[in-house]
Amino acid sequence: MNSTAVALRAGLARGMIEFRQSVTGPELLGHLLWPVATLVAVFFLRHRQFQHTGFKLGTLIMPSVLGMFTCFGAVLLIQQLTAEREDGTLLRAKAVPNGIRGYFLGKLVTTSATIVGYLVILMVPGLFMVTGLEAGRAGSWATFAWVLLLGLVATQSIGAMLGSLIASPRGAGYLSILVMGLISISGIFYPITALPGWLQATAQVFPIYWLGLGMRSALLPHSMAAVELGHSWRHLETLGVLGAWALVGVIVAPIVLSRMARKESGSRVAERRAKLLQRVG
Repeated sequence: MNSTAVALRAGLARGMIEFRQSVTGPELLGHLLWPVATLVAVFFLRHRQFQHTGFKLGTLIMPSVLGMFTCFGAVLLIQQLTAEREDGTLLRAKAVPNGIRGYFLGKLVTTSATIVGYLVILMVPGLFMVTGLEAGRAGSWATFAWVLLLGLVATQSIGAMLGSLIASPRGAGYLSILVMGLISISGIFYPITALPGWLQATAQVFPIYWLGLGMRSALLPHSMAAVELGHSWRHLETLGVLGAWALVGVIVAPIVLSRMARKESGSRVAERRAKLLQRVG
């Protein structure tokens, strides 16, 4: 069996074990908090209209929220990488042949499974709570699937690259705030056409906007494209931007992780633990 197959098999096994552990303990409550809180917000917005278009704000927001939670994969990876760099998990992965590659694949599996769980929690009640969605339209779920797949790989690869550059939980917190800032200007909670032009241009550089747009194109009526930039769902642009981010991430993220792991040592892990104990004390 070649090294790639070994790393893939180890990554899949590691990812599923970590996912089962995260949903069978106290962490389960943390996983439920944000999806449930978001559903409550959508519930109160479901009958409000967007400007004078006649479209309900809740209907516009629901697919966008699915894109937002897909983007949370980047935040989860940043937090996990920082924590596991401190506790020596990354150092142990480094000691195993193809360990970093398997580690990265395992994180993709764990985080992707977590994100899919979030989406199920949101979609099952959301499809009944919000009117105007067209989930049964021909091609709707096919569009949803490719947008979700590219979005998971793109955002998590970005999270892995950023997490490799952060050496402390405080830095991870700052990066998480930055990601939330990008979400806020990406047309998730309000159509991007209502924002200034320079913010619209900034948002379109990153995959978050395109994830929301792709989800809306999958679940909303064609007439609702009227409130989007160019009055179009822009499928080709969505495929191009998400595909480019995913391709770059898959190539670059393992390289960045490997370089970061080469700098890890037992003494560095011990030093971080000492600092952690000082903060706790």
